[in-house]
Amino acid sequence: MVAPSGDQFEFAAAGYRAVVTECGATLRVLEHAGRPLVHGFGEDEMASAGRGQLLMPWPNRIRDGAYTFDDSEQRLGLSEPKLGHAIHGLARWAAWSPEEHGATSVSLSYRLMARSGYPWTVDLHVVYDLSAEGLTVTQTATNLSDRPAPYASGAHPYLTAGPAPVDGWELTLPASVRLVADERQIPVGEEPVDDTAYDFRVARPLRDLRLDDGFGGLQRDESGVATAQVRDPATGLGAALWVDRHHPWLMVFSADDGWDPPRQALAVEPMTAPPDAFRSGRDLHTLAPAGRPGDELSVA
Repeated sequence: MVAPSGDQFEFAAAGYRAVVTECGATLRVLEHAGRPLVHGFGEDEMASAGRGQLLMPWPNRIRDGAYTFDDSEQRLGLSEPKLGHAIHGLARWAAWSPEEHGATSVSLSYRLMARSGYPWTVDLHVVYDLSAEGLTVTQTATNLSDRPAPYASGAHPYLTAGPAPVDGWELTLPASVRLVADERQIPVGEEPVDDTAYDFRVARPLRDLRLDDGFGGLQRDESGVATAQVRDPATGLGAALWVDRHHPWLMVFSADDGWDPPRQALAVEPMTAPPDAFRSGRDLHTLAPAGRPGDELSVA
């Protein structure tokens, strides 16, 4: 019998332990000293609500599943039928192949074949590596096609700081801008977070604030890293997520809709491009044709 998420790849280092699954190269477990840092799922379950999944070759939504690239109109299947969008890419339910599984890391790959709506063949690769610094996840895409390909990536971890709900947790989010979305969760503008309930540049409690919002204008350290954090002030424990310069956007979701009970964890989703980037072109990467400079992109 095969688990719903396929083969399980466990690795550990410096008090950390992680489990990544064959299905979607998904992060199912991440813990330190036995304390969960992400809200994962059981080995006998599927990844619901995007838990731990990789979002390639685009994160979030493409409005109506339709876009134009290189003067060619494309139409994808509507993987979010409730709102009528294509969501979170084409690789999160695929069977990824392990390349190397060691004591402290695992790497997997998946060849995304050309198809209706995305007529480019792209090799996808991910490395999960544990050290005393925590977990580093490196995603790489390589265009194998003879023409340029649109590309963006992301991930969907749910951070946990201890007993739910999230209302009692503090969030630190180094973002100065929030995307304003319409009723279908597509960006229609943006606004500064100054003097709003969405300003978490200094740690503040989440309380009953409902979040399903994209944030940008990330403040970074001298090495270009931006860090978000959730913390339970009652214990001082929490979890942090860092991203490199390739990730100008974070989507934050307070796990309200689709969760029973709601508000059990806080999704902090790194994105190399904002929602609907295949239509807007904002921060969208173009992978060069195979064999030419720029045919590959790696982000962490």
